[in-house]
Amino acid sequence: MPQNFRSCDREQSFLLPPDPREWLPEEHFAWFVIDTVAVMNLDPFYGAYRADGHGRAAYEPSVLVALLLYCWSRGVRSSRRIERACVEDVACRVIAAHQQPDHATIARFVERHERALAGLFGEVLWLCADAGLASVGVLAVDGTKVAASANRDRTMDYEQIAREIVERQIQTDRAETAEHGERRGDELPE
Repeated sequence: MPQNFRSCDREQSFLLPPDPREWLPEEHFAWFVIDTVAVMNLDPFYGAYRADGHGRAAYEPSVLVALLLYCWSRGVRSSRRIERACVEDVACRVIAAHQQPDHATIARFVERHERALAGLFGEVLWLCADAGLASVGVLAVDGTKVAASANRDRTMDYEQIAREIVERQIQTDRAETAEHGERRGDELPE
């Protein structure tokens, strides 16, 4: 008796074009990020662009903010990796509306809106608390002494943490640009 395998025909095309939104389950985190960004105040981002519509068309700031928040929450803090995710990751493709901003565009957006991005983190945490994804409250610790490498001067609030994340992204992008130049860095050798 012959072996029984599922068919694997990579040449089979779809009868109708697929809708990648159907590939993400309803409870996927990407939908939460999209809905969260939709209710955020993004005026500082929009205010940085020309109101007369002249010049080259820019990416919609809400798309790039959602893409950055999603990727940062997944630990991706490299513009080149975010660019790659817009091609390979279904969630990033849905968030970016099938657009594929290049790494230079993403890096410039982060540098241009560094303060506005850092300011969003407090708002994101409150929205997460409202949705039941995080608990925001007071943490009280008694006076018990334990051996630790904690430093009173290293305690950071949400905005400081956000600034550190944005700064780390900028440093990573600069290091990768120094290494790869204008290339993405994942090209196949000739």
